[in-house]
Amino acid sequence: MRLSPLIANVLVALIVMLNSVDTQAEQQQPDSEDEDFSFMQLLADHDLHEMGDERWNAYGQATYISSWKPAFPAQYTNLNGTPHSLLPNAERSFTGTVTAYFGLKAWPGGEIYLAPEMISELPLSDLKGLGGSIQNFELQKSGSVSATWYKSRFYLKQTFNLDGDSHSVSSGPMQLAGTAESRRLVVTGGNLSVLDVFDKNSYAADLRQQFLNMAFLTNAAYDFAADARGYSVGLAAEYYFDDWTFRLGRFATPQNPNDLPLDFRLLKYYGDQAELEHRHELFKQPGAVRLLAYRNRERMGRWDEAIAAYQANPAQNAASCTAFNYGSANSNAPDLCWVRKANVKMGVGINLEQQLFEGVGVFLRGMYSDGKTEVYSFTSADRSLSIGTLINGDNWGRHYDALGLGYASSWISSGHADYLRLGGIDGFIGDGNLRYRPEQVVDIYYKLRLLPSAWMTLDYQHIANPAYNADRGPVDVYGIRAHFEF
Repeated sequence: MRLSPLIANVLVALIVMLNSVDTQAEQQQPDSEDEDFSFMQLLADHDLHEMGDERWNAYGQATYISSWKPAFPAQYTNLNGTPHSLLPNAERSFTGTVTAYFGLKAWPGGEIYLAPEMISELPLSDLKGLGGSIQNFELQKSGSVSATWYKSRFYLKQTFNLDGDSHSVSSGPMQLAGTAESRRLVVTGGNLSVLDVFDKNSYAADLRQQFLNMAFLTNAAYDFAADARGYSVGLAAEYYFDDWTFRLGRFATPQNPNDLPLDFRLLKYYGDQAELEHRHELFKQPGAVRLLAYRNRERMGRWDEAIAAYQANPAQNAASCTAFNYGSANSNAPDLCWVRKANVKMGVGINLEQQLFEGVGVFLRGMYSDGKTEVYSFTSADRSLSIGTLINGDNWGRHYDALGLGYASSWISSGHADYLRLGGIDGFIGDGNLRYRPEQVVDIYYKLRLLPSAWMTLDYQHIANPAYNADRGPVDVYGIRAHFEF
């Protein structure tokens, strides 16, 4: 994969910026490794809050991401009225989010969390044309340029300490400071994201501080239950036994694929997941291995049945469908809307993280989903792999900076490819034809700490075979992120 010469401009800007702020940042940098500004720390400094054993806390964040892609080559775009191509002309995209986090210790072991959130967004090509490597993880399927406020999280977490060694829990967003035992049962229920509990990773999960591309948020092929904003309602249990953790959860799925309203008939339609985690030390360096499996039962269409329905009766095409659909005008293409019914989707994945030495860690994720049915909640990927490294700025004398390098690839099943080749679309992709190749992305970023709790990140992404189509691309995306925590 060839990196665009324009990346040189990004690197030059980064060098100039580093030189201009280096001396000032060193003077401001505190001795402690955790001296970022927060409202809670300010209260604690004035003896108005106990940071070691919290009854309540409040945090916040604000993130602005701007992305730009220059024009790229494409043999065709939105062929025959199929509407889900990434547009080949130059485009700008942005997201702005503001989140408040409130925590309250209601009774022993019982904690209540609430997180109202705002988003304003403008996606590339109306969020169409990229499969497993959408360039900005903040983008939502229901967002708009106008600011929208909503309740992202409102849930109860109950901890039952059972036995084992006691360790301290630090204060943070959606986390009350206190103590926990190494053997405990944690039950979480309410409105939250599946990723608040499952498939975490130290080096590729908190994308407001790490990679920008959605391929590194979780397994791209993990079609976890979520509404169009990425949240759901459900129940999860976690059993911690020293270095082991077993997690199990059931969450509500949308009433229609990639839509906002949830279906609360949790005995009929649901998203189940189970995860086994083991934390270890390898050559005296910490690491973790996680095995994840999911099984969704949803009202969704199969690729092969959509093709068969169209071939048996060409009147059942994409343009003539009046049920829930994605607005295709291609009357010569199959459509999933004709065959949606209760179906099951399953997948299994692995998640590895390993610190190599102080300040340098690596990660790997991989998942295989069965690929028989449409994407319902996440990305248009049936199989996915991501690898990368995160290097802390300690290695060049800037403790709060970080450099990340990641590579991700995603694949679709043969049935999925056949459906797209005939002009069909799913929630994100469909060019009207397909010369199949895996979609791949390289994501390189540098995160610069400007002030306590204020960071700026420069990001470059190179995406090959957008929407799994070798007839289009490659695509370069340049990004900048401003992130504040308080």
